[in-house]
Amino acid sequence: MTSLRLGVLKGDGIGPEIVPAAIAVAEAALRKASTSVEWVPLPVGLAAIRDHGSALPPATVSALEGLDGWVMGPHDSAAYPAEHRAVLNPSGFLRKHFDLYANIRPARTFRNVPARVTHADLVIVRENTEGFYADRNTFEGTGEFMPTADVAITMGVFSRPRIERIAREAFTLARTRRRHVTIVHKANVLRATAFFRDICREVAAGIPDVTVDDAHVDAMAAHLVRRPGDFDVIVTENMFGDILSDLAGELTGSLGLAASINASNRVAMAQAAHGSAPDIAGRGIANPSAMMLSVAWLLDWAAERHGDARLRDAGARMAMAVERTLGLEIFTADLGGHVTTAAFTRAVIAQIFPE
Repeated sequence: MTSLRLGVLKGDGIGPEIVPAAIAVAEAALRKASTSVEWVPLPVGLAAIRDHGSALPPATVSALEGLDGWVMGPHDSAAYPAEHRAVLNPSGFLRKHFDLYANIRPARTFRNVPARVTHADLVIVRENTEGFYADRNTFEGTGEFMPTADVAITMGVFSRPRIERIAREAFTLARTRRRHVTIVHKANVLRATAFFRDICREVAAGIPDVTVDDAHVDAMAAHLVRRPGDFDVIVTENMFGDILSDLAGELTGSLGLAASINASNRVAMAQAAHGSAPDIAGRGIANPSAMMLSVAWLLDWAAERHGDARLRDAGARMAMAVERTLGLEIFTADLGGHVTTAAFTRAVIAQIFPE
């Protein structure tokens, strides 16, 4: 049996509803694939502040050091007490602490799911450790400062080694898909950081079996609306990737379908791209699809790292079961349906173990 150990951090808002739903589906898929995972529950978020005095207790971070990865629910850091809002939020800290440099965000249309575009199947590969998000650009502190009360300055940092590794991640992924990478940048205005595009092209030169093109980020936003089916893998810096992936998620149906993992070379964190949705928390109507698809991607990532085809089988079964359930028009409220989180979860598991 695979000795895979994965943390479970439920998070805030709808997290305690969608994370257990995803784990339940994962358990079913793992059983069907004749393998298993050890799940390690760990405190995080508002519950951890209440019980441990920290949104991300040191004991949680220490435990994660010994795991192969973890499932991270959304956090509602805006609701944290002021002293806890003054530091990096839990996911931001973990991305930085564990050097989770690759944020992989797929976006695709599903049969029978209402969407604003007719066809899309793309993956946005977002550099996750620097760029225009200042909280990841300094050894200590946030990377933002105010020399006067009326002036705010933020840093954007780009470095060759980190651009090279995210480019390699994108091209490696593209070789498992349709062998097409689009580099997104803003080189016409941000000329000093144009080398994001240039370094990605240098990496591409060593991978001649992948087609490469590039686009300015504003043009790419329009392209995603008009012709998303033309794109396969998109590689870009931190903030651009965050914005484009949210756009792609909405275009393909709902952020409730927007899966995501954050990975280093050693560990990975499954974390749906959407937020904690405190307005619907506790009502049992949240869409767990994105969390389920994120965990499926995590199992596939682990299969690659551990050379275990059973984990890949389990991840594929999870993704297929979600797809089939959606294809039957079993929808939660965000997709125009009336199915509860629990009922949707049961329907997905039924696709793994059909009668």
